[in-house]
Amino acid sequence: MALFLGIDGGGSGTQALLGDEEGWIFARAIAGPSNPTKVGIERAKKEILRAARGAIRKALSAAERGKLTAKRGVQRRGQPLLAAVCAGVAGVDRAALSRPLLAWLRRAIPARRHLLVTDMAITLHAALGTAAGMIVESGTGSFAYARTLRGETLRAGGWGATFDDPGSGYDLGRKAIMAGLRDFDGRGEHTVLTSRICQTLKLSNITQIVMKGLSPQQMAALFPLVLGAAREGDRVARRLCSQAAFDLAEMALAVGRRLGQRGPVPVVCAGGIFRSSPALRRRFACYVHQHMPRARVRLLQREPVEGALAMARQLA
Repeated sequence: MALFLGIDGGGSGTQALLGDEEGWIFARAIAGPSNPTKVGIERAKKEILRAARGAIRKALSAAERGKLTAKRGVQRRGQPLLAAVCAGVAGVDRAALSRPLLAWLRRAIPARRHLLVTDMAITLHAALGTAAGMIVESGTGSFAYARTLRGETLRAGGWGATFDDPGSGYDLGRKAIMAGLRDFDGRGEHTVLTSRICQTLKLSNITQIVMKGLSPQQMAALFPLVLGAAREGDRVARRLCSQAAFDLAEMALAVGRRLGQRGPVPVVCAGGIFRSSPALRRRFACYVHQHMPRARVRLLQREPVEGALAMARQLA
């Protein structure tokens, strides 16, 4: 029985799905972040392999307990049979990372075929399959990624926390910290974000945050504080959310101008920020519709890892 493995490796975590060609999913496993530009290539390998082995191990365990039928067995001579593996990993659009990572993937996870693509590619596939259209992601990082009617791909953003990632969880977390520090100094408007950041990070006052050495992932983890404060009417938090929606729409419009698509354009919102905040999503849609009235904005209904699994099936 041919089995397929899909992997989604991002800045917040790694997921793996094991399934067959009929669409059955046998196992899911999660591991830590595996964006090599943020955690390094060796850590990325470790987390990808941990997720992959976890999914295979769960499927084998289920087979031993009789939860899988003989027709859909996952063993052959004691070994899992993988027809194909597709890993969508953030940051691998750079050849210096993709080449060694793909070579390692072929050695580390035996299968008949291997495919290494970006997290953008698997998210687009989860959203639209092979159809034309666009995704806009706002998670730990942010980007817009599209496929034209001719099958060409276009992107905007996704250049990493150091230089870009507007409207992302990292961007919202960083700006929330800035707002708290400005509030403390008297340079900015008072905001409840100051006390809530202190409470979350167990600080006696906001100035102690400069000694914490927070990673982009830790800053991104503060975004729920911004969304919660905005819902409660905090003016600073509401401005941050409005700016995030505008920044994300700007990426969508930059890609949309290059799409050259005259008909309706699917614009699929992906990532934790869009899922967590209907209000931010509505603002984003409003900004997009002002310049792309034929855009059809909707929320992603499938997980990116499902796109990776579907692409693994296509390899066969």
